[in-house]
Amino acid sequence: MEEKKARDFFTEKEKLEIRDAIIAAETHTSGEIRVHVENHCKEDAVKHAEKIFAKLKMHNTAERNGVLFFLAVLDRTFVIYGDAGINSKVPDDFWDSVRDHMLPFFKQKLFTRGLCEGIKLAGDKLREHFPHRKDDKDELSNDVSFS
Repeated sequence: MEEKKARDFFTEKEKLEIRDAIIAAETHTSGEIRVHVENHCKEDAVKHAEKIFAKLKMHNTAERNGVLFFLAVLDRTFVIYGDAGINSKVPDDFWDSVRDHMLPFFKQKLFTRGLCEGIKLAGDKLREHFPHRKDDKDELSNDVSFS
């Protein structure tokens, strides 16, 4: 049986919902949010998310306030990875609390809803510490990325 591709995990409509959640979250902050999906993660998920973060050039944001939601869908694992700027502002357990908020949705196979909820929480915290500025520009794509 052929493996479902990560790119096909979300419908086109769901990809747009996720993108719209990112746009809404970024409207009030200079922070940047990305979602990246793969089938498998063959190493420690946090280390892998860190590599994807670098590959997507998320560390190049002016205030180091990027947040990556990484999902390895067939391995049923995900990581929320924040850059140094936001991590220096949030409590140590903040990303764990976002993950814990998302998990019940994921357990019900409501992946889009869970992601949108997590994106909103991340956006709220980014807005608190990195409010939108008049000269702010969207530095990274809002589309879900895949590999």
